[in-house]
Amino acid sequence: MENNSNHKRRKHYSGKYPKKFEEKYKEQNPEKYSELVEHVVKKGNTPAGMHISIMVNEILEVLDIKPGQIGLDATLGYGGHSKAMLSKLEGKGHLYALDVDPIESEKTKERLKKAGYFEDILTVKLTNFANILEVAKTAGGFDFILADLGVSSMQIDNPKRGFSYKTDGPLDLRMNPQKGDSGAMRLRKITKEEFTGMLIENSDEPYANEISTEVYSSIKKGHAMDTTTELREAVKRALQKCKIPKEDWDDTYKKSCQRTFQALRIDVNSEFEVLYKFLEGLPHALKDGGRVAILTFHSGEDRLVKQAFKNYYKEGIFSEISKDVIRPSKKECFENPRSKSTKLRYAIKSR
Repeated sequence: MENNSNHKRRKHYSGKYPKKFEEKYKEQNPEKYSELVEHVVKKGNTPAGMHISIMVNEILEVLDIKPGQIGLDATLGYGGHSKAMLSKLEGKGHLYALDVDPIESEKTKERLKKAGYFEDILTVKLTNFANILEVAKTAGGFDFILADLGVSSMQIDNPKRGFSYKTDGPLDLRMNPQKGDSGAMRLRKITKEEFTGMLIENSDEPYANEISTEVYSSIKKGHAMDTTTELREAVKRALQKCKIPKEDWDDTYKKSCQRTFQALRIDVNSEFEVLYKFLEGLPHALKDGGRVAILTFHSGEDRLVKQAFKNYYKEGIFSEISKDVIRPSKKECFENPRSKSTKLRYAIKSR
């Protein structure tokens, strides 16, 4: 008889439903547990380890993809947008897809292979979309480009990545956890004044000075901001010293936590600098008549995209730009609450 003494049973979670990310093993196996995943989505939640692509139909409409074209998904993520764009190519042409996350991009590459998309039609590159011109040289220019500037749910939900204030984990926040300084390291290297400026510039935080004062007072006392919980608690202590009406407390606390983590994440990953470089190279990467669609998730990003599109339109480089932002439908916002802040802008390069 075969010896199964080394086999270890999966530790069962307490209660009826799993609460911790690592316990939600069924949600992280959508192929095997499709009915459960469908149930979670219908409730308006994102299954653990998954990402629900936003505004897919709207993106396909503005990009107007034709078989045989060459395209770029500047931010591969879970691959939902790439899969939709590949289906429009109908096996002809090519899609290049970029990502800086070595962990998730490899998973997505395998996922797309299982869906029938191999190297003959799909090239996945582990590089930042700031390097758009280098990729465009290889491809010979693009007929369509998509850039989804949001953080993928797989990163947000995994406590080990440190993107969310809601779960305890290391204060990392790096898109590529193998490169650069983590959020915790950044806080040790910069000054209180620099952190205040970061909170204002990156997320328009109204309590920027109070939060930075509390964070650096704690660090000075020997309390390192090494975890998401430590930073969240520092935000809480800072707000408790402010005169916030009781009825506004929950909303104010939640939003200040979101903005604080957002500001630090933007800094850690140099997101504005990367976006500047991408927008600078965009006209040169697009073929004549080529189309671009960009999804943004906060006002700072949207301002940069809006201004760049306006400038290129005035210069005659773009023949058409979206007059207003396109927002997700009410139905999509209900089914995927993380889509609520999304703004879509598009542009067409002159021929």
